[in-house]
Amino acid sequence: MDKKAIVLFSIIFLGLFFVLAFKSDSQPSPGTQDKNTASLITAPEQLYDFGTISMANGKVSHVFKINNPTQNEIKIASVTTSCMCTAAYIVKGESKKGPFGMPGMGAVPPADETIKSGESMEVEVVYDPNAHGPAGVGAIDRFVYVTEKNGSALQVEIKAMVTP
Repeated sequence: MDKKAIVLFSIIFLGLFFVLAFKSDSQPSPGTQDKNTASLITAPEQLYDFGTISMANGKVSHVFKINNPTQNEIKIASVTTSCMCTAAYIVKGESKKGPFGMPGMGAVPPADETIKSGESMEVEVVYDPNAHGPAGVGAIDRFVYVTEKNGSALQVEIKAMVTP
């Protein structure tokens, strides 16, 4: 190959690399939340602080109420957590679906739930202070994402101070 061909090939290769590397994709990846679209579902309480909890006492849980204030039904595609130490369950009446966990750390089933106009469901969040072993002592801050079919997500949060 002569020098002109090598230079031309290099320019084309670099151009393609930059086009592909910085391409913006208008569709969110599966399992990600669309931060630009406001969630239609609401929660009167989006943060719960357990205060000080002991590893010796085991798991703690809290239930968040999720509302559909719109005139249309809303399809819930997924429920995911920010850490393996946290699990979430969808509770509708006597029915409990889950556990839902952290993406990439085992199977996370699809939520496949619908909240009708004016109705609500509950999301029970269970935190295991023993999941991280002795390194898990101290302040924790975990999130649960309830993602609608359109990709927007409602985030609820739990906090605690973990002691042995």
